[in-house]
Amino acid sequence: MGKCVTTIGLISDTHGVLRDEALQALQGSDLIIHAGDVGKPEIVDALKTLAPVVAVRGNIDRGAWAAALPTTAVAEAGPAIIYVLHDIDELDLDPAAVGFHIVVSGHSHKPSRTERAGVLYLNPGSAGPRRFKLPVTIARLDLGQKPWKVDFIDLCNGALPVAQVRKRAKEKTGSG
Repeated sequence: MGKCVTTIGLISDTHGVLRDEALQALQGSDLIIHAGDVGKPEIVDALKTLAPVVAVRGNIDRGAWAAALPTTAVAEAGPAIIYVLHDIDELDLDPAAVGFHIVVSGHSHKPSRTERAGVLYLNPGSAGPRRFKLPVTIARLDLGQKPWKVDFIDLCNGALPVAQVRKRAKEKTGSG
């Protein structure tokens, strides 16, 4: 991708649905990362009209089009090397030891941001059909400033407060 990439749109779990709100929220991205459960190839094609796309295959992605998607991917963006996979529970390497700065995953449908061993772990949540009472979200990552800025955008209700995302992350990990 290169040095000029500073704004990255993060999306996951579209399950074949690409909302107009998601496309609007991802406009202006230098790169878009789709962390799996795409649902149909037209989703990736539509995202490519906005910016280059790095996409991985999720557990619902089936067929010849999905077989063309890797299960993991690496993106170099400005100062960061980003590892992408669908399900964080399938992470089979130590991102810090390998030199990754960021890990992007999906699968849980829950937006989250955590840091461990100097690595930023991001899940943009689900941008597809609403599941249970979870928000419908994408995220925007700004690498143009330090510390890197992450904004979660609730596609149905506007920005999701960072405190709410952190609270959910603590509840999930049990830290507090």
